[in-house]
Amino acid sequence: MKALKLLKSLCPKNVVDHCLAVSQYAYEFAIKIKNNGYEIDPKLVRIGALLHDIGRSKSHNIDHGVIGGEILRKYGFDEEIALIAERHIGAGITKDEALEFGLPYKDFIPTTLEEKVVAHADNLIFGTKRVNLYKVIDKFKSRGAKEEVIKRIVKLDEEINFYLSGE
Repeated sequence: MKALKLLKSLCPKNVVDHCLAVSQYAYEFAIKIKNNGYEIDPKLVRIGALLHDIGRSKSHNIDHGVIGGEILRKYGFDEEIALIAERHIGAGITKDEALEFGLPYKDFIPTTLEEKVVAHADNLIFGTKRVNLYKVIDKFKSRGAKEEVIKRIVKLDEEINFYLSGE
């Protein structure tokens, strides 16, 4: 409740609705992954996904992930949740890409399964609508994403689908 209350107090309704949709989808993924015998914290996924775009309260640019992490730390959320916000964009941002975008010079690549699930679910939600990977790739290409960014998104999709399939 604390997370949703904060999100609603800082963000416009369209961002809140998007975050709710991502949270639901990510939670579905997390439950299925857990049921397949893998270590994942569905509650962390649900809350992290709910708050992943809180930085959009101040920016709609690529820096919204970093800003979101700062906001979450300011409000006393666990570091795990702040890192989900920082690392959710696409399939993450490398140090060199961060430098190009004017972000702090560090990796913003999702490392935990929870971070990866939230990033993946976010990729697959346009507004509040679930889409397939082909639409995601088209969106990133239309925004001028480099080939290595597209490959990272496809690799993330393959990794999450591996956990979802239970192999």
